[in-house]
Amino acid sequence: MNKPDYYTVLGVTKTASDDELKKAYRKLAMANHPDRNPGDKEAEQRFKDATEAYEVLKDPQKRAAYDRFGHGAFQGGMGGGGGAGAAGFDFSSAFTDIFEDLFGGGGGFAGASGNGGRGANMRGSDLRYNLSISLEEAFKGKTRNIKVTTSVACDACEGSGAEAGSKPITCPTCNGHGRVRAQQGFFTVERTCHTCNGVGQTIEKPCKKCAGTGKMRKEKSLAVTIPAGVEEGTRIRLTGEGEAGTRGGPAGDLYIFLSVNAHPIFKREGADLHSNVPIKFTTATLGGEVEVPTIDGGRVKVSIPAGTQTGRQFRLRGKGMAVMRSSMRGDMYIHAQVETPVNLTKKQRELMREFEKEGGSVHNSPESEGFFTKVKEFWDDLSN
Repeated sequence: MNKPDYYTVLGVTKTASDDELKKAYRKLAMANHPDRNPGDKEAEQRFKDATEAYEVLKDPQKRAAYDRFGHGAFQGGMGGGGGAGAAGFDFSSAFTDIFEDLFGGGGGFAGASGNGGRGANMRGSDLRYNLSISLEEAFKGKTRNIKVTTSVACDACEGSGAEAGSKPITCPTCNGHGRVRAQQGFFTVERTCHTCNGVGQTIEKPCKKCAGTGKMRKEKSLAVTIPAGVEEGTRIRLTGEGEAGTRGGPAGDLYIFLSVNAHPIFKREGADLHSNVPIKFTTATLGGEVEVPTIDGGRVKVSIPAGTQTGRQFRLRGKGMAVMRSSMRGDMYIHAQVETPVNLTKKQRELMREFEKEGGSVHNSPESEGFFTKVKEFWDDLSN
């Protein structure tokens, strides 16, 4: 009997991508799996055909051979001469791709190794700590003391979980593998051992202090060194400061995630700082100086030329943030914000009216004159 074309079996074209092959196989396998169709020989055969086709086509080398020679590429080797599912095809390899869809992620497919367990000495979990710092601390760097509540090895049993004088024993259910095998249709699958929860050992005499867990909750004080120039989202790793491992396993790590608080004066952009500085109307008009603060606590005088407009930018080189792991510093940018006078006295209003009478020249208000010239041209174009 002629074997069906693998592409036809999966319902895809010869140009199908890997994702298209996988989706097609997943759909067929889920629909025709023997556990979902007990006693249906046709469904079982369709499942075997789909699995055999996918096993070949998902492998680039096998697929290239099949595209060139068809089923003859495997005569005398895997899958040749027999019907679908002939000896030599590793159905478990192909089925691994959809195992979680069918069985809800209950464990991986059994491999060649008989010990699929996680082992007795499991590494502890990593921890995360969110730490907020000021912009000044980000600039200078600092050592901050933090307190973290975590699990540590029990001092009574030294993390073994067993009472003094006793030891954990090999789990009788999984024989120390941490995983047990079960039959799913004609597949053999592995699951985490329910007796030892994957540890591979059980405790006959649990430690009274930690109830056999080998761990205790404790608040630890840690010193965190914050380097100068850190940015928002910087992550600092403290090796071995996470949760204690199981049965003497290594501890996890502690990750410090930094967030930099907003500053009332400076806005940070990388290594540069920006600051909006109000400029008096008279200073902006006649020229003068303003004194501004810097992130390092110093003061700098900035010369304001006569006729300065809002938005004009002044650059102070080397007055920005420190650059991490470098001696360089960014720049600081001053953005002029010309301030309109308010709460004028009678005398000041008279002077302003007198100034207005003497004004009118385009040279006094170049931006206003230029804007309203454009407005007049716009209206003229509309009327024409």
